[in-house]
Amino acid sequence: MAQNRSELGAFLRSRRDRLTPAQAGMLAFPGARRVQGLRKEELAMLAGVSPDYYSRLEQGRQPGVSRTVLDALARALRLDETEHAHLLDLADPGARPRRPASMAVQRPDPGLLRLMATLEHRPVLLLGHRSDVLASNALFSAVVAELPPGSSFVRFLICDPRAKERITNWAHFAATSVAALRRELGRHPNDARLLALIDELRRDEQVAGWWDDHGVRDYASVAKQINHPVAGDLSFDIEVVAPPQDPDQHLVVYTTQPDSQTARMLTILASWSGDPAHAEP
Repeated sequence: MAQNRSELGAFLRSRRDRLTPAQAGMLAFPGARRVQGLRKEELAMLAGVSPDYYSRLEQGRQPGVSRTVLDALARALRLDETEHAHLLDLADPGARPRRPASMAVQRPDPGLLRLMATLEHRPVLLLGHRSDVLASNALFSAVVAELPPGSSFVRFLICDPRAKERITNWAHFAATSVAALRRELGRHPNDARLLALIDELRRDEQVAGWWDDHGVRDYASVAKQINHPVAGDLSFDIEVVAPPQDPDQHLVVYTTQPDSQTARMLTILASWSGDPAHAEP
């Protein structure tokens, strides 16, 4: 709980620092400013709480926070839906029941595997929590890399030189993946394996900078450009499907524009790669 209080304060401070009074729709308080972002007193006024109460929140000394106050802070800070949900998780990690992710055995969702089988003409990857690879198809291996079940997609993304070589917009894609890990940590703050993975990845200076920025993202649709050694430049939109019964699993589908050069090249790559999916039994 103490760790989450500290994370709550750090997240609030990072969102306050990025928002100017003008962006928040208010006149700046008079006096010399040491920061471009909102002062604590300004945010407290916008959220309808006392400056002392808000200071205790940022310092991790406020034992409980009501949903009303959290919603008011989210509005004042102009948080998006994902950031708002992350704020709620940090403020009350016991509010919603969660299975102990560090102990659960991940099995590919049968429905997602069936859906994957119908998408053999597109690169598809099935991820579990911590970005663990649960399954992938042959076309994903041909376009991105062959990642066996049990490997970590985000570890490949950050640590494998092939990722930087092949993904043209690597920095944007990697930063988004790190932000998704932070969102996942908000849902599973006691997942020892997730904490160990984050500590490992933060040894990279660039990753440490992204992490310290406190950005959060859900696994979401993003664009991805691939520099393929044979097929050349490929452009994809990434669509993500998560089953309601297991929101920790995400089917990641690489889609293309109809009749595009990428779509035509996928047909050729598919004829070389075969069609069986690689999945954990």
